Amino acid sequence: MKNEIKNKWSEIITYLRDEYLINGVLFRTWIEPLTVVSFQNNTLVIAIDKTTQGDIMNLIEQRYKIPLQVSIEVITEMQVDIRFVYKNEIEEKGVSSYDKGNLLEEKYPFLKMGHSFDTFVVSGSNNIAYAAAVAVAENPDGQMYNPLFFYSGPGLGKTHLMHSIARYILENHPEYSVMYTTSEDFMNNVVEAIRNKQDTVAVSNLRKNYRNVDVLLIDDIQFIIGKDTTQIEFFNTFEALYQSGKQLVISSDRPPSQMEHLDMRYRSRFNSGMTIDIQPPDYETSMAILRNKQENSDIHLNDEILSYIATNIKSNIRILEGAYNKILLFARFTNQGQEITLSMAEEALKDFISPNENLVITADYIIDIVADHFNLDRDSLLSEKRTKAITVPRQICMYLCDELTNLTLNEIATKLKRQNHSTVIHGINKIRKDILVDKELESTIQVLNKKLNSQ
Repeated sequence: MKNEIKNKWSEIITYLRDEYLINGVLFRTWIEPLTVVSFQNNTLVIAIDKTTQGDIMNLIEQRYKIPLQVSIEVITEMQVDIRFVYKNEIEEKGVSSYDKGNLLEEKYPFLKMGHSFDTFVVSGSNNIAYAAAVAVAENPDGQMYNPLFFYSGPGLGKTHLMHSIARYILENHPEYSVMYTTSEDFMNNVVEAIRNKQDTVAVSNLRKNYRNVDVLLIDDIQFIIGKDTTQIEFFNTFEALYQSGKQLVISSDRPPSQMEHLDMRYRSRFNSGMTIDIQPPDYETSMAILRNKQENSDIHLNDEILSYIATNIKSNIRILEGAYNKILLFARFTNQGQEITLSMAEEALKDFISPNENLVITADYIIDIVADHFNLDRDSLLSEKRTKAITVPRQICMYLCDELTNLTLNEIATKLKRQNHSTVIHGINKIRKDILVDKELESTIQVLNKKLNSQ
């Protein structure tokens, strides 16, 4: 299979270029230098030459992975998954190790390249989460923290830690079976298994697949909550593993106490182990992350530029790294080898950073954040429905609009599609009163404030 793809590689990338209208410069820079390394377990490993192409793994994956898969299928009639690696990493390990499928990522395709404890930058915002993750990885017998539950906003390291746990166990405790999955993949597997209710074998295989492991890691559990069939299947799986003393590691964008549609018994289960909040990185952590990336880059950015990035991007490590990578691309293609200056970095990041503009929190922004937090669609939140699951989030919107915007009561009523401002007054006063005695509500408001001010 590998040889077939290698033999037709020129034809494949030519099809890619023509079909997806990739211009000559981009094609010569990003596509032509790619080389086929190995093919195992239906995964094609393709090498990126960091020396000539730069630190562009994320860009290549996001922009060209699917087009490449399509091109391969058209030319070879083979459906393959694709994983990108850097050429220098192959040279360090030896090509033969790739061809023999000795890499951990080839044996366990769910592992993400580069995600390990060694590459995780530890700081005051995540040190507890890191310590707990290491403890579970070193002792995967389900006796340490079970379940281990991480929660935070996107791009703050939850997935990195989960992959680090899985990698460490697979490397150091090979006798343990490990499975990592996202809530989306789990849900798709459930849907596929129950599509034909008569297919008891499919359901049995699904349960066997997830319940016959020693360590189960599931990412972004919040997307399962409220999906009745998937939720039931997951919690039955959770219970089976938990009762058997198997280790569970779960991540979410919110703590169990904020999952409005989650049965109380499972909130209790989630909280029975270790629940840890991961905060956005501080300035020092952001600088450490940027310097860590710079160690593997052939382009040097001075501390003034790194400080500019770290000062202006505070909420999300993904965005932080994205800004860094954009400067590298800017330097590589527009700066022609000259030393990159702060003004050039500002030009490169004009779409990322507006240093002279403060974050403007609007009613629409509040509505979207609150709806997402409570797993509601916008239309339901703004509807006439009066169930508690909707009225409370709606009143929270009123309260936050009053606290964080300059809108009048009538304007808030209009934004929330209420008939008049009296409804808004009632909603605001109710939240203000309840927040004094309801610790869970107080926590919800704090979480939402963090989300609203972290973008």
